[in-house]
Amino acid sequence: MKDTNQTLLTFLTEVKPTQQLWALQDTKSEDWVVLDSLNYEETEVMPLWSSAELAAVHCTEEWRDYQPAAITLADWLEFWIDDLVKDGVVIGINWIGEENDLEIDLPEFTQSLVDIEVL
Repeated sequence: MKDTNQTLLTFLTEVKPTQQLWALQDTKSEDWVVLDSLNYEETEVMPLWSSAELAAVHCTEEWRDYQPAAITLADWLEFWIDDLVKDGVVIGINWIGEENDLEIDLPEFTQSLVDIEVL
């Protein structure tokens, strides 16, 4: 299993200078990738990456019509949290689709983003 603290710290350190998260968005429907969690039953995970390059690696096969899309930290905090909380979504950090990927709950992830300035 990945070291949770190190994975999250690396993600936050990479996000801090750009103030952007990266997710995959369908080029036609503008839907975002949200899929079944590998770690939690009956839970969905939204994978997020710290760079467009890390996200782009996953734009193949069933996600070939998706592209990396930036979400600013300001937009994340203002617009995204309420909907994701209502849906019970967890967040996948620099997710690669393996069982040991880090998936954390939204409140913990959001608090980490709020605390990013202390890094």
